[in-house]
Amino acid sequence: MQLKLRHLQVFNALIEAGSVTRAADRLNLTQPAVSIALNTLEADLGFRLFHRERGFFAPTGDAMLLHNEVAKGLVAVSRIQQRAEDIRLGTAGSVSIATNGALAVNFLPRLIAAFQRDRPGITVDLRVHSSRQIASWVSGGQMDIGVIDPPVPVAGLNAEIFRLECVCIMHRNDPLALAEVIRPDALNTRSVVGITGDHVVDRELERMLSETGTSVRRNVTSYFFAIARNIVAAGNDVAVIDPINGKAELADGVVWRPFEPRIDHELAVITAKGQKMGTAATELCQRIRDGLLVHDAVVAQENPG
Repeated sequence: MQLKLRHLQVFNALIEAGSVTRAADRLNLTQPAVSIALNTLEADLGFRLFHRERGFFAPTGDAMLLHNEVAKGLVAVSRIQQRAEDIRLGTAGSVSIATNGALAVNFLPRLIAAFQRDRPGITVDLRVHSSRQIASWVSGGQMDIGVIDPPVPVAGLNAEIFRLECVCIMHRNDPLALAEVIRPDALNTRSVVGITGDHVVDRELERMLSETGTSVRRNVTSYFFAIARNIVAAGNDVAVIDPINGKAELADGVVWRPFEPRIDHELAVITAKGQKMGTAATELCQRIRDGLLVHDAVVAQENPG
């Protein structure tokens, strides 16, 4: 037995409206169409649903036994249809995103909060892990969006590279804060916070320091740019970090100045190649792109295959 949804809707309307005429009006159907649907449903079920005599129309006992389940089923179908529509419009569902840390503190939390104010029905899963693990997750369909350090280590991904100009940060009471622009020789003898000790930003800064004969101290090394900022806020160190964490307005006493020559921090926004993202994930990914572009990022495409 394969019951049609439309026939069950007709049956429910007949029970609730009490006549073929009113049920037809309620469903925006003709009376003959309602009668045909009812006859077909009765044939499929194998028993009568209504007593139909001249001037008399009433449900049978079997119809009343069936109606409760039909009504609950129609409500369930309605919920499914609404849920599907919400997913299509991006007002329901879930999005998963993973980052290696640069955006985990002063960027993604605020962006996700703004996203959920507009899309309260969407759940967001934010994870922090290594770039290689994130690339593997995204390539395998376990995460929707990844934000990692290039080069992208895994095939099967679309990657958009954002190059962001780093800044030098210091406490507002630091004498360096009086300068409009910080150059490598201005860091001579200063304690400069390192990022993992071998980050691309560290390596580029070390090259510039070497070329200018500038000597600095590496008393502290941190794993995240945001931690480096906290260290600067709490002590006498300085740091060269990405603009997202460097320019964040945190009321922590830290100020930033342009650093010359330019040092770029690169980020890759990755998605799985050949897999269409849902509406909500697509929107959140675009918001991430837009948020990075606010920092005057230079964009380049990388397609690792």
